[in-house]
Amino acid sequence: MKLHISLISSLLFSICNIHAAESSDTIVLDETGVKNLRIETVEVEETNFEETVFALGRIAEIPERHGVLSSRISGRVIGLEAQEGDTVEKDQVLVRVESRQPGSPPPVIELRSPIGGLVVESHIRIGEPVEPDKELLDISDLTEVLAIARVPENQAAKLKPGSKAHIRVSALGEQSLEGEMIRFGTSADRESGTIDAIFKVANPGLKMRSDMRAEFSIVLSERKNVLAAPRAALQGDTSKRFVYVKHFGLANAFIKTPVQIGEMNDRFVEIVSGLLPADEVVTRGAYSLSFAGGGSVSLKEALDAAHGHEHAADGGELTPEKKAEMAAAKSGGGDASVAGGVSKVWMYVSGGLFLLLLASLLTKARASSNLEPKAL
Repeated sequence: MKLHISLISSLLFSICNIHAAESSDTIVLDETGVKNLRIETVEVEETNFEETVFALGRIAEIPERHGVLSSRISGRVIGLEAQEGDTVEKDQVLVRVESRQPGSPPPVIELRSPIGGLVVESHIRIGEPVEPDKELLDISDLTEVLAIARVPENQAAKLKPGSKAHIRVSALGEQSLEGEMIRFGTSADRESGTIDAIFKVANPGLKMRSDMRAEFSIVLSERKNVLAAPRAALQGDTSKRFVYVKHFGLANAFIKTPVQIGEMNDRFVEIVSGLLPADEVVTRGAYSLSFAGGGSVSLKEALDAAHGHEHAADGGELTPEKKAEMAAAKSGGGDASVAGGVSKVWMYVSGGLFLLLLASLLTKARASSNLEPKAL
């Protein structure tokens, strides 16, 4: 008997609260709200999911792409056509040197750049004496650079030449570069327990310089056909993860949806349950949506505008019967919104409650009759 009453109470509680829960988890904004929060959405899809390891490192020039300008003769600098930071072309005249050999005027030679690239260091000034063994200018071709990651030794066995990495450098903002591993360093670092993994990467706009800090997400393995969402969409703490899903039929509406997650990498999170392919999740502005409920459009107002007819406060359809019940409750001083939303549900629950109680009483009566002593 107690079990039946407990089940009935749970059923009643769930039914009466289902519409309220749906309404509270739906946030509806107007156009201004969407623009102010800068809402952006991305479609969830099955993709090749990468298992990655995070590492820190630095940028370095490629040694064979470094050139040095020097003079073949002793003399004095009388012309300097490039300074540190200048970009020069191969065979461009950079320095003019007046020879110490006698002459009127003394012989002058032009020194041309051995490679095209960036002048990274200058060692001379106008009028300074030079000798054949003196370095005048250092030039580096930075169209490609090395990205050197410090990888934990226990992860090194999973890497090999050809392994890929997603590389981020602050100078490039949010842009991520793709690098390919060419080799390991020649020795490990005893103190940190790491070894250098060296990647070659293109340098768009020549924005990267030697010794810049870099962050690496090195790909260790890959799984196919994994449902994944951008990490920016994931909200909540570790025990209650959720995302905001764009409402299918209502403009500027977003539903707070609990999700179960699996692995994460630098860009995506694996979705185990809670979403389906083609669901649109909020990425930019997702965190701000958590605070938008108080000033947003109500679900009733949004549905009224979208469908062209009136809805109940919980977003449900407002039938003529509900309207009549609400009007009767209002004229009788009751709460119209509660009466309109719950009356029909209460009718069904009451019927179910009666049937369950009847079944319980019959069962108890049969049990009592079986316990009565039989006449001799």
